[in-house]
Amino acid sequence: MESIPYDKRSGRIWFDGVPINWSEVKIHVLTHGLHYASCVFEGERVYDGEIFKLEEHTERLFYSASRLGFKIPYTPELLNKACKEIIAIQKVKNGYVRPIAWRGSEMMAISAQQTKIHVAIAAWEWGSYFDPNLKLKGIRLDISKWKRPAPDTIPWDTKASGLYMICTLAKHEAEKKGFTDSLMLDYQGNIAESTGSNVFFKNKSGELHTPIPDSFLNGITRRCVIDIAKSKGIKIIERKIMPEEMTNFVGCFLTGTAAEVTPVSQIDKYKFTVCNLIKDLSKNYQALVRKKTAA
Repeated sequence: MESIPYDKRSGRIWFDGVPINWSEVKIHVLTHGLHYASCVFEGERVYDGEIFKLEEHTERLFYSASRLGFKIPYTPELLNKACKEIIAIQKVKNGYVRPIAWRGSEMMAISAQQTKIHVAIAAWEWGSYFDPNLKLKGIRLDISKWKRPAPDTIPWDTKASGLYMICTLAKHEAEKKGFTDSLMLDYQGNIAESTGSNVFFKNKSGELHTPIPDSFLNGITRRCVIDIAKSKGIKIIERKIMPEEMTNFVGCFLTGTAAEVTPVSQIDKYKFTVCNLIKDLSKNYQALVRKKTAA
């Protein structure tokens, strides 16, 4: 399934209120969201037929839209129901859900006050974001030249499509060098996140250090993993972290809806071990999303 282009797949997509045939979903080439990035979205995981943290994702979608100055023409309750409806139609047991909202084609210029707001929800079976074999031994990250912009220059706390342009550039840059992904710094040169996941570091004392999310998204998975770690008595320190401080850390991992808990073995010249603490957090996260009991 992964090799099939996304516009060639089968089934239904929820589009502006109703499920329609996948191949019949159309938007105009002069859609404002395409030209000016007036578009917000979510990425949600399905585990054993249930969407994990659905309500939190929907809440963030509405918040993102409000930050971009438009109103989604449905209630959160209706979109929650629609997400569940589309995974049932698509028979998704373990996969991904992509709700997206954007400004339409009624106006073509910077101003978009009179555009219609469209909403679509697609779902499909989907496995690991990173190569499962790489995840076992830890993925390798480059350090990107692209930085997270200052918080007064962009709506940094949203999941808006325009914010991901530099992520694609950073990931392509890393892949050309043989890395799996890239670490991005913030506008001040501190460690921020990867191209689509939050980052944690473990020191020799067993503490977890993670950047303060003040110019990038405070991920839903990030918050879940922090709660798991605290329940196990692991000390969490949220602070500004400079790249050279990675010398002092012995472990590293990424968190995200797509990445889940992914160990990191290397960032640029810095090396890390996939230790038992990281493996245990990953195990407990999997237990949480599948509503099972972990040790």
